[in-house]
Amino acid sequence: MEKDQEFDFESFKQEAIRGMYAGKPLNGEKGIFAPLLKHFLESALAGELEAHLQEEKAAGLTNRKNGKTSKKVKSLSGEFELETTRDRSGSFDPIVKVREGSSVVTRAVYNILGVSLSGTKDLIGMYLSESEGAKFWLSVLTDLKSRGVEDMLIVCIDGLKGFPEAIAAIFPQTEIQTCVVHQIRSSLRYIAEKDKKAFIADLKPVYQAFNQEEGYENLLKLDEKWGKKYPVPLQGWYNNWEHLSTFFKYDAAIRKVIYSTNIVEGFHRQVRKVTKTKGAFTSDNALLKLIYLVVQKVSEKWTMPLHNWRLTLSQLYIRFEERLTVYLKNG
Repeated sequence: MEKDQEFDFESFKQEAIRGMYAGKPLNGEKGIFAPLLKHFLESALAGELEAHLQEEKAAGLTNRKNGKTSKKVKSLSGEFELETTRDRSGSFDPIVKVREGSSVVTRAVYNILGVSLSGTKDLIGMYLSESEGAKFWLSVLTDLKSRGVEDMLIVCIDGLKGFPEAIAAIFPQTEIQTCVVHQIRSSLRYIAEKDKKAFIADLKPVYQAFNQEEGYENLLKLDEKWGKKYPVPLQGWYNNWEHLSTFFKYDAAIRKVIYSTNIVEGFHRQVRKVTKTKGAFTSDNALLKLIYLVVQKVSEKWTMPLHNWRLTLSQLYIRFEERLTVYLKNG
């Protein structure tokens, strides 16, 4: 913990005792426990951010602390100024809350972004749920199909439970790519800090290989070196290899468009810049309305096709000629 975040418990105790003798309430406005809650929340947020930055660094992503921001927080223990540290990329996401009756519950918003045949991005679905699973994703895919999504060539997901099965049920011809960056992050959670740099160096040849066969051979070499010490992350790569290696079917110049959910992550960063400053939302609709307004603003810049889109489309046409011909003619 940084020096300026240290909490003087002895001073707090003495002040609390004086407050109690003076008749100050424990909770409520100017409550005795407000400074303690402030310290607890700021420490928890600082710890979350530190862990997030370490994961980003280990995954080869550039990010760092970027000053502080503060806002007034009203709690049962009283009102106080909560100071939080920001990150440069805006990818840090502490838990976002929604008020439900007299309690506050956690909500997750799942966004489905698509790339059209013209190469432009569009948000085609926004779904709110407390949990995920095959049943939830089946309802999402069913909704998308009923609203006019006729086909999906390739879907990149971040290892969400039940999602591949739901896709196969509604769009059985769709190729599924599990996000390599998310798999790397998941692996690093099990690696000791002193081994992360070396592990990453040995892992890169797996997903930067020339083709799928070479990638799998490098995975076996990784297993030989690290498997006994870290069996769990290696097993994760084996279990997901079918979907982790889909992008090898395509030219190296367009693989980055396929193997990562960076497009979705970029959108989520824009959303977090707004939602993380709002505290608890009054309802689910209030949260969805705010995100919708963010979408309207962000999508103003979604007018140009993705990088290397013509090359990407030509390769997609070779692979999916029968499924694409009808749409390209109509376009």
